[in-house]
Amino acid sequence: MASSNIWQTPVTYLKGVGPNRADLLGSELGIHTYGDLVNFFPHRYIDRSRYYKIAELQRNNAEVQLVGKIVHLKTVEQKRGKRLVAIFRDETGEMELVWFRGHKWIRESLRLNRTYVIFGKVNWYNGFSMPHPEMEFLEDHQKSLSNGMQPVYPSTEKLSNKGITNRVIIKLQQQLFTETGGRFQETLNSDLLNELKLLSKTESLFKIHFPKDPAILARAQYRLKFEELFFVQLQLISKNIIRKHKIKGFPFEKVGENFTSFYENHLPFSLTGAQKKVLKEIRNDLGSNAQMNRLLQGDVGSGKTIVALMSMLLAIDNGYQACLVAPTEILAQQHFTGLQELLSEMNIGIRLLTGSTPNSERRVIHEDLSSGDLHILVGTHAVLEDKVIFNNLGLAIIDEQHRFGVAQRSKLWHKNVSPPHILVMTATPIPRTLAMSLYGDLDISVIDELPPGRKPIKTVHRFDTNRLKVFRFLKDEIALGRQVYIVYPLIEESEKLDYKDLMDGYASIEREFPKPQYQISIVHGKMKPADKDYEMARFVKGETQIMVATTVIEVGVNVPNASVMIIESAERFGLSQLHQLRGRVGRGAEQSYCILMTGHKLSDDSKTRMETMVRTNDGFEIAEVDLKLRGPGDLMGTQQSGVLSLKIADLVKDNEILKTARYYAMKVLREDPGLQMEKNSVLRWVYARLMKKKNIWNYIS
Repeated sequence: MASSNIWQTPVTYLKGVGPNRADLLGSELGIHTYGDLVNFFPHRYIDRSRYYKIAELQRNNAEVQLVGKIVHLKTVEQKRGKRLVAIFRDETGEMELVWFRGHKWIRESLRLNRTYVIFGKVNWYNGFSMPHPEMEFLEDHQKSLSNGMQPVYPSTEKLSNKGITNRVIIKLQQQLFTETGGRFQETLNSDLLNELKLLSKTESLFKIHFPKDPAILARAQYRLKFEELFFVQLQLISKNIIRKHKIKGFPFEKVGENFTSFYENHLPFSLTGAQKKVLKEIRNDLGSNAQMNRLLQGDVGSGKTIVALMSMLLAIDNGYQACLVAPTEILAQQHFTGLQELLSEMNIGIRLLTGSTPNSERRVIHEDLSSGDLHILVGTHAVLEDKVIFNNLGLAIIDEQHRFGVAQRSKLWHKNVSPPHILVMTATPIPRTLAMSLYGDLDISVIDELPPGRKPIKTVHRFDTNRLKVFRFLKDEIALGRQVYIVYPLIEESEKLDYKDLMDGYASIEREFPKPQYQISIVHGKMKPADKDYEMARFVKGETQIMVATTVIEVGVNVPNASVMIIESAERFGLSQLHQLRGRVGRGAEQSYCILMTGHKLSDDSKTRMETMVRTNDGFEIAEVDLKLRGPGDLMGTQQSGVLSLKIADLVKDNEILKTARYYAMKVLREDPGLQMEKNSVLRWVYARLMKKKNIWNYIS
């Protein structure tokens, strides 16, 4: 068995690489060592087991493989430069091979009347031709490891330009297996291998690079995907177990006067069953001796704020302070206003701290925080600054937490001698698959029920040709005393175009809804903040009936009287954006509507998005569709992209493998939490190596 150290060997030492290629492989593909190369997996395969005859070729531009000889070579002049043409012949006919560049070295390397195996796409123009074919001598092809299913590796333009083609990568993989003997230490225990009938590590890695047929390839892929997801889950579940045992939380032993008084006298509406269930889960966490680390998911308008407030009141009743951190000033301001209103009749100190808080106010906030006179601090990233010192922070709540980097979140941990309890909230429903991998070390609570009296929003898709009917509907709603949002997309690359779209739209709305009968507010990115605030305030007070806006976040005010959301060019928005925008209406007791306006030309993905929005109001179902359309990296935004840098598994396509991996990781840890049993020694070895790498998994939440 090759020593595990051999896989740490710099790739420069591999025959066929050298310093220049090594630099390129490192910078472009992250391949620095033998281990990196063997774990650089193909992303698709071409079936090279079939050989065609020239007489069998079809005019379908397909990739084909043929065996024959070059019988003639010529250079042909054309309008721009020259092309090199070879006549390729087999026993059934002949065709042309064509090169538009690299003539000199190609002409020098070709051999007339030697038998070649050629592969490429076939074109038809007065006969068949193949531009820039892959070529090798028949005898070399027969020795090759990849003449069954040929792997195709991810590449970049820079690599192609420097001559590091797919064929070069295949040759390097062959050289690697030849030099090392291709033996790998097993990384799964025999229980898992036997129970799941998995291939060995050695066989899996060989077959993923050099499969002879689709069946063995599928088994190799399954084994490697399972292993990758199994160790992710093992780390997450193990961290959760360790944290609960090791990190002592502040015990909130009593339900005191503030909580009881608010619940009995100041709660503006009855809690839903889902809110009660979630509060119970949070109370159990806070009452135990372990530090809480819980994710609270709930759709727009599901009542997460009340749950957050009641959790903060529990902290205050037990002599602790609480903070609520939001990613933007607008969101922080909204939270602050809402909480202040709810607490208006209670003797609780609450302040707002953001980047634009004046210094004089900051000093007072800092003093009141450190003395303990301030009970709740609401704010943005400003709360995380080192100079913000709490007297006794017991509970930290983070809203829309995927918008915060890991390092930022960890700052909250250091705001007390022991880490405070952490509750992270999101109104972006996270598909179960993703939650298992992104937040597998958090306990998850879900508010899956809207407050009573809320009617589901009716969503319809209308084409631009129906615009006059839509305007008539708006007039009817405004006549009933309702208000309307009309939102235009903001695509940063083309701010001029967006501004034009908005102003054109605004002009047509002004014509259709003339003054003084109708009043219109407009908000866009080019306005001064004071002007935006003025227009938003007019809409909130009901002085204007229509709010025309570009940006999503600036429409994030709570206006229960707004009953219609029109989304222009809806095909230019992602599903989660559409769902968030729709959540701006439906906040009052009246029936609300969301109208998706598009042109007639829609891509398949756009059609799927429109159909999904019309079919369901369920944020979790929408998130599942969004995950399938966009993939996990995009869905979570750039801050989380590193979390999902899996080498072979795909959280969407491999959903079932993920569930299996989580099941077996739990099973192993239930029986042997410290991986101390002899049969788990191999799992312990891999786990220790993963933890040393200090990858993103070590810092989650």
